[in-house]
Amino acid sequence: MKIDLVVRSRRVVTPEGERAAAVHVAGGVIARVADWGDVPAGAALRDVDDLAVLPGVVDTHVHLNEPGRTEWEGFATATRAAAAGGTTTLVDMPLNSIPATTTREALVAKRAAARGQCAVDVGFWGGVVPGNTGELAGLVAEGARGFKCFLVDSGVEEFGWVRESDLGPAMGELARLGAPLLVHAEVAGPIEAAEAALAGADPRRYATYLASRPPEAEVQAIALVARLCRATRARTHIVHHSAASALAEVRAARAEGLPLTAETCPHYLHFTAEAVPDGATAFKCAPPIRDAANREALWQALADGTLELVASDHSPCSPALKRPEQGDFLAAWGGVAGLQLALPVTWSEARARGHGLLDLARWMAAAPARLAGLVGKKGAIAAGHDADLVVFAPDERFEVTPQSIRHRHRVTPYVGETLTGVVHATYLRGRLVFDEGRALADDQGELL
Repeated sequence: MKIDLVVRSRRVVTPEGERAAAVHVAGGVIARVADWGDVPAGAALRDVDDLAVLPGVVDTHVHLNEPGRTEWEGFATATRAAAAGGTTTLVDMPLNSIPATTTREALVAKRAAARGQCAVDVGFWGGVVPGNTGELAGLVAEGARGFKCFLVDSGVEEFGWVRESDLGPAMGELARLGAPLLVHAEVAGPIEAAEAALAGADPRRYATYLASRPPEAEVQAIALVARLCRATRARTHIVHHSAASALAEVRAARAEGLPLTAETCPHYLHFTAEAVPDGATAFKCAPPIRDAANREALWQALADGTLELVASDHSPCSPALKRPEQGDFLAAWGGVAGLQLALPVTWSEARARGHGLLDLARWMAAAPARLAGLVGKKGAIAAGHDADLVVFAPDERFEVTPQSIRHRHRVTPYVGETLTGVVHATYLRGRLVFDEGRALADDQGELL
């Protein structure tokens, strides 16, 4: 096998640990991880010295919104932002596009919209909505890597939320198909009660919005999902886990041996409710950013394996939908735009708590690749995997400015934050797609 590229560093992060090594690439695939001094004649060499080399981030929770709401984001802008942030694989969520990805035909349309636009590799989740259990097999046949559902209003009329009567049969079918179910784990009852109690409260206060999405909504939702997981044995994954008080439900399910996992997001690991300014609707997301003690409980859950991975939940919209002039948290669209910054945000906080780059690679590459069915192809610097590599300066600091944001819109709560960890280069299957601030090879992404 002819080696065409060698990327070497004193800090290559492999599944076994961090070491000096030379990553040999042939035809876009890692041929071997060799000793640092092993550079075959004729191979192009990139020696990054003491900069770290990480596996490309696999982000399994991204709302790309195309077709139908491309003015919110879109494949072209999101995938270029991803490359700039060290993410080489995205899995797109099924809602917010029109049509929503709840039928085989809709997935065909979404793949057609994506083709030729992507700077990184992109996979697709399908959706579970009321009445579409019969569509699930066709979606899997068309390439859906799994399915997402809501247990509460999704915010868009194209993507209905499911009750237990819908979810049980769907999970039985997904168990048969061997496809995972991703769950927005909040139920309506506690939210409706909280909203009724808040009638007349000031919608500009973040405390008002926080009180409107109580932790009990997550507790009850995970208990429901665990019960159905037990009955069906469907592979089940809780997305954007926010509430510390609901971690006990996840721990109990995992201790029982149920096929249930959970993730959290960079914004829950970085921000705290106490620091969210009133009227600053860029911070609005569901579930909400909670208090500092809650944040530390999420970090502990990551450390002990209760939470398995970190995904961005990049959920942008047109700036006007955030109601910036009114600062109305109750009326503003919910979602944090943070795809490009997920890696440095998570690293900044992980480093401060004594975690290393191996932890970062496990949470943001290996575990998401496992969720998306990409083990052996994505998520690790190891022989046989795609040569998706990130050259990363773990000690460099930078300030987030609007001008640095490559998403379609520059509305993000991270503006003004100082973060640690700078992406110097991103390789997708051995080809540079981002290098020292420049986007390259904009159409190299494959549809997985």
